[in-house]
Amino acid sequence: MSDWLLAETFRSTCGEVRWGSFGPPGRDPVVLLHGTPFSSYVWRGVARALARRHQLFVWDMPGYGLSEKHSGQDVSLAAQSRVFTELLAHWALSEPTVICHDFGGAVALRAHLIHGARYRALALVDVVALALWGSPFFRLVREHAEVFEQLPSTLHGALVREYVSSASSPGLHPVVLDRLVQPWLDGVGQAAFYRQIAQADQAYTDEVQDRYGEMQVPTLVCWGVDDNWIPESKGRELAALIPGARFEAIPGAGHLLPEDAPAELTAALVAFLNDAGQGNSAPKLHAPR
Repeated sequence: MSDWLLAETFRSTCGEVRWGSFGPPGRDPVVLLHGTPFSSYVWRGVARALARRHQLFVWDMPGYGLSEKHSGQDVSLAAQSRVFTELLAHWALSEPTVICHDFGGAVALRAHLIHGARYRALALVDVVALALWGSPFFRLVREHAEVFEQLPSTLHGALVREYVSSASSPGLHPVVLDRLVQPWLDGVGQAAFYRQIAQADQAYTDEVQDRYGEMQVPTLVCWGVDDNWIPESKGRELAALIPGARFEAIPGAGHLLPEDAPAELTAALVAFLNDAGQGNSAPKLHAPR
């Protein structure tokens, strides 16, 4: 996993998706969803730990990371939730545990509530799920994406680095920061960066927000206390809306919790998986098609 190359590909309705699987085949499956403007790379530490006892599935959403990026691409939350259900079918996972960060949470929630995806358990880590969301910077870029897309590459690169850096409370290692911003820096990546912000519409979470009370999936809501993108209060509000959900706050971590406190987050996830009955039993799993 050290290179994080995601060697497998899947042709989705929104473009080619890069994905990978780690851990012992036949163990309980766990799927990890990233957020924006990140990629599955943020999960590498947690994935390495969980892969000791589970089969891990990771993927870069269309328009992100190593997956396909192209002009006119639909990378909205609605599109990503459809692609996720396509992937679950491709992997033949009927009821995996799903762990998601940032807008990966909205993707998983929409897939469950709109498309009928079934989960054995669900962990929501500093997720986009409740109105209002989007920082003042995010809203400014969304309203003027075509202007920002024309920035000189050096200014664009500096903007992306500063934006990604702001998601971490203790700060990111320079090598990690370089890896997180790299997919956005060439011409294709620069256009894709502003495309995904332009299509980030709160209407997609408004559509399901009133249905969180219908959920019957064991749920953990985990939040960085120092999250300055989405405050901890939103996490507590979300946990209160989902029947039986457990809330856990992690001090010293910001929005990018998988990077800021991977050990603490992994410990919370392992405890949750054990409580949810995720041991070493054989899952409903078949070979990917």
